[in-house]
Parts: sequence; C-alpha cells; structure tokens
Amino acid sequence: MLRTLRLGTLRALQKGGMFARVGDSRWRRERLLILCYHGISVEDEHEWRPRLYMPPAILRERFEALRRGGYQVLPLGEGIERLYKNDLPPRSVVLTFDDGGYDFYKQASPLLREFGYPATVYQTTYYSDFPKPIFGLAASYFLWKCRGEVLQSPLDLGLNGAEMDLRTDESRMRIVLDLEQYWTREQMTGAQKDDLLQRLARFLGADYQALVASRLLHLMRPAEIAELARQGFDIQLHTHRHRTPLDETLFRKEIADNRLRIAEECGHTPTHFCYPSGHYDMMFLAWLEREGVVSATTCDPGLASRRSHPLLLPRFIDTAAQPLYVFEAWLSGAGHLTSPRRPAAGARASERAAVS
Repeated sequence: MLRTLRLGTLRALQKGGMFARVGDSRWRRERLLILCYHGISVEDEHEWRPRLYMPPAILRERFEALRRGGYQVLPLGEGIERLYKNDLPPRSVVLTFDDGGYDFYKQASPLLREFGYPATVYQTTYYSDFPKPIFGLAASYFLWKCRGEVLQSPLDLGLNGAEMDLRTDESRMRIVLDLEQYWTREQMTGAQKDDLLQRLARFLGADYQALVASRLLHLMRPAEIAELARQGFDIQLHTHRHRTPLDETLFRKEIADNRLRIAEECGHTPTHFCYPSGHYDMMFLAWLEREGVVSATTCDPGLASRRSHPLLLPRFIDTAAQPLYVFEAWLSGAGHLTSPRRPAAGARASERAAVS
C-alpha cells in the first residue's frame, strides 16, 4: 500500500514537472547520486533474479536517460572528492557495479564504452582465481530451472534425503541455505564445493558443463580485470571472499587479500570499498580506516551529501523491477525526497551474498 502511494506520488511529481525543478536545484547540486548495479544478464538471469540481474536493453535505457537528462557521470574518486569540497557539477552521478561478474565484461563494459561513461567495479577476487560457477548463485539457478517440482534429495547432497520443494523462491532458497550449511559444516574446499554443485546438477538433470562454457555466474578472470583496468575502468575493493567477518583480523585479511589481487592485476592500490551484500557494522569503520580505505558504499538508499560519513555512503540500487520514471526520480533527487530515511535493512537481507 505504501509503495503504491509512493509510486503514485512520483508519477504526479513527474507530470507536474517537479523532476526537472528538483534536478536543477541548489539542493541537488550539493548531492551525489551513486548508482548501484549487480548483474547484467547474458541469458535468462533476470527472469530468475530480477532484483539482481538486469537485461542489457534496460541498462541501455538507463544510460539514455542519463544522457537525455544532462547528468554528469563522474568517476567515483572524483565524485567523492568534489562532494566534500562542495565542488560538484550540476546533476552529478557515479556508476558502480558490484562483484565483478563475467557479465560485466561481456555486457556492461561495451555499453559503458559506447556512452563514454566511467564506472567503478567493486571486485571480489576468490572466484576470479578459482574459475568456476559461484556456488550459491549456481545452486539457486539450477533449482530455479527445475521450479515447480517436489523431489526427494539423494544422500550425497548432504540433505539427509529431505524433501526438496522447488515450487517457490522461499523454498528454493532454504535448500541453498541447507547446502551452504552442509559445506560449511564439512569445511569443504572450493574444489569440493564445486563437486557438490556438479552432483546437484546431475541430480536435477541440469547441464553443468554448459553453464561453465557460457561463463554464467562466473567472475571475471584476472586477465579480463587487467584488460578493463587498462581501458580506464576503476577496479576497487569488495573483499576477497565476499564476506565481512566480525573479527578484526579476519576482516582486515579480507581487505588485504582483495587489495593484493587487484594491485597485481591492475597496477594500482585500491582505496575505495563496498560492503558485500550491503552488510555493515559500525565497528567496521575503524578497521577500514586502519586499512587506508577512504570511502565505502552501502546499499542504503539516498543521495550522498557533505554530511554523509565517507565510509557509509548511500547508493540507489537500480533493478529491472524499477520503472523508468522511478529511476528518473532518483536521478533528479525527487526519489530521495519521497523515500523514508532509514538504512535499507530489507534490501540487505533480500539477496544472499552474491559470491559464496
């Protein structure tokens, strides 16, 4: 009900010309919109996870809206520096892409080059060095391919022969969680997890080798990351294993391992960070400062201002489920003004860690 009312309000503001007025205001000029994207579909991923994957045609539509509206797309570092100097150009926007999937290399980067837009990739690195499908995503994708079924699990999946209800998103997610708990309990290596994934695929009649050949649900490989860096794309921190341990030593190791791999491939030391899956804790701020991190972005919706903590910067998560007028509302700033000001706990919980 509240969402319907808010969408109706945005429609009315658009028809009344308020998007343009807010976009041209001094208030908007003093703020930076950081846009967040995840996957750009290679095949049918947006049908499976519309809040995580976007078809290339919709991404093109978004870039056309940026160009049509005269928005200034800035590199992340420049945008943040100019924000705190109160030196932003009108209608400032930054583009960020989380995780660094192969789909960014194949689908997003050509579009960005075509439009001439700079972008930051928050690159997690474990699955770059281990070129296999990301377990959690691939398991969920295979289960979705068999949606509608109710099956009895074989014993070699670690589910104790339990019923596998594939009829709803929630029941399929519970199966993925059970599989993740199994490999965590068994302390499986990456290779053992991939073997478990192959067993799941065989049981479901899914084609694991076709998934590998298509590079669906893979991260970019080191050579691809290096190629994009040479082309001017900004590769930044997202932890090595896409997780944020609550222990300082383990947390900082995630940053250090991630930074080392990025520096080796890109030739620069990354200093900007994105919280995996949007999960953050206030104790992380001191740890990030000790690691020399100068900015960190969340999944909390909003435009950044000079009052924003540089290690808790808000972003707007754009998805295929968002109508174009909602996207345009956020570009102008009207979306921020009509959105409740609170951390996006629901958004952080809505998707499991993209890389696990």
